[in-house]
Parts: sequence; C-alpha cells; structure tokens
Amino acid sequence: MPRKIIIDTDPGQDDAVAILLALASPAELEVLSVVTVAGNVPLAHTSVNGRKIVELAGRPDIPVYAGCERPMRRHLITAEHVHGKTGLDGPELPEPTIPLQAQHGVDYLVDTIRASEPGEITLCTLGPLTNVAMALIKAPEIAPKIREIVMMGGAYFEVGNITPAAEFNTYVDAEAADVVLRSGVPVTMAPLDVTHRALCNDIRLERIRALGNKAGNAVAAMLGFSERFDLKKYGWDGAPLHDPCVIAWLLWPEIFVHRKINVTMEISSPLTYGMTVADWWHVTDRPHNVTFLRDLDSDLFYERLTARLATLP
Repeated sequence: MPRKIIIDTDPGQDDAVAILLALASPAELEVLSVVTVAGNVPLAHTSVNGRKIVELAGRPDIPVYAGCERPMRRHLITAEHVHGKTGLDGPELPEPTIPLQAQHGVDYLVDTIRASEPGEITLCTLGPLTNVAMALIKAPEIAPKIREIVMMGGAYFEVGNITPAAEFNTYVDAEAADVVLRSGVPVTMAPLDVTHRALCNDIRLERIRALGNKAGNAVAAMLGFSERFDLKKYGWDGAPLHDPCVIAWLLWPEIFVHRKINVTMEISSPLTYGMTVADWWHVTDRPHNVTFLRDLDSDLFYERLTARLATLP
C-alpha cells in the first residue's frame, strides 16, 4: 500500500526534482496534492511552478493549492538570487493548463487531515513551514492524526546558508518552524548537514541529461541554472540537491545516517534568528522530538534518483 503524502513546497528547482521523484514512485508514494507557500519566490510564482511540475510529470490529476503568501509574523524574504525571477529559471516549461484549486491551502490541510485516519497522511515540507504551522494553530486537533512531518530545513554542523546561523527555510518563518517542532507530531529533518552531502557534480548531471525524456531535460536545465550560485559560493565540485532528500528518506531510509535528538528553534535573538539548536550530543534533558538526518550514500542517492526520473515522460 503506497504511503499517502501531501507535498508542501515553494518551487524552486530542487523542489521540482523532489516532486518529480515522488510522482515517479507510485508503488511507494501516493501524492494526494501539492500545496504551495511563499519562500524561494513569492506565492504567485510558486503556485504556477507547482502546476508546471505536475504537468511535466504527466500528472495533471494532482491538485495544486495555494497557501500563505507571507510568514506568520515577518516580512517575506525570497531567494531569486539562487532560483531566478520565476523560481524555475533554466528550462522553458509551458504555462500550466490545470487550474489552481479554489480552496486555501491551509484550509485544505485542515480538512484533509481532519477527515483522515490517524497515521494515514505524511506531510513532506520543502519550504518554509508557514502553511503547516497555520493549520496546526487553526486546528490543533489534527496534530495526533499526522503520521510524520518530513521537512527540508535547518542545520547544525553546516550552520547557516542565508545568515551565519540559519538555514533559509527556517529563517524565512522561524515562528512557523517553532510551532511545528513543539507540536508533538513526529518530525524528520533533512538539514543542510545531509543535503550538503548530496552534491550534483558534472558526471551526475550529465547522467540525468542523458535520459533524454522531458523530465530529464528539464531537471538538467534547472540544476544547470541553480547550481551556478552554489558552485561560486562553496567552491565545491557540485551543488547540493536539498529537497529530494525528503522524498529519498521515505523511499530509501537505509541510505541515510540519522539520530533521534531534540531540536529547538531560535526565534528571539536578532543574531541567530532561525537557528536550529540541535542537541546532537544529548547534553540536555529536552525530549527527542526530531529524527535528524546527518549523512547519506550519495552515489546510491543519485543512482536511484536518476533511475526514477527515467520513468517519467
């Protein structure tokens, strides 16, 4: 029986790859919907991009909902400097033909989880956690029904990529991340510490390009665009592929190194706002609320990712 997931996302080139990987894995994952949020680019762009991606995968049946257009308490910070003006700069993807769903994404999350069986739905979050936090605030009774939240966000060993202390997704809406981490819902965190091990070097990118299908061509063009920023920033021989680690965890948990720890969100300090304070060494008695992914077998990750992308149109 495939695991039912909802993907909450701010696409974003790496978000697009994550969505494609999920849709290319129907035996393991049943994607119920895509819910968009403001993050990498404003909501107007992420909502178009979400529909472009499901159509690229040949899945126009997947409904796309638009959620929150700004963080809970702060002004929106975006990342066009990485992802380009549209968020999906690189390939030339046609304008989507499927409509955006009329219902607000937060209301959709509340209604769908409320109507589900306990443990039936997993939330895969690829951007700021605004939508999920707002759903938990609006309807706290849904928390015990959620099987797990698997989130791309945070960092400990790698510290920050938008400030010296904070990873982008948690920095954009740290209050939302705080709500999620204190919700009691099981959380698995794919932080920079693991995503920075998933580097898309030239050899791996060429293997994706060589697939020759629409999805492979689009992914190669997306990553070819977005990696330019990271290659200059880090000086590595490849750029990290962040969001697909969320989907890979659900598909192939055996390729990851992880530990159950406490993670607390810093929301009060102007210097370290958005920092994930990860008790990796268990030096406090705070309860273990997060499965924290630390490393992965990057060769297997790219081998399996490429094989799945090959099955798409």
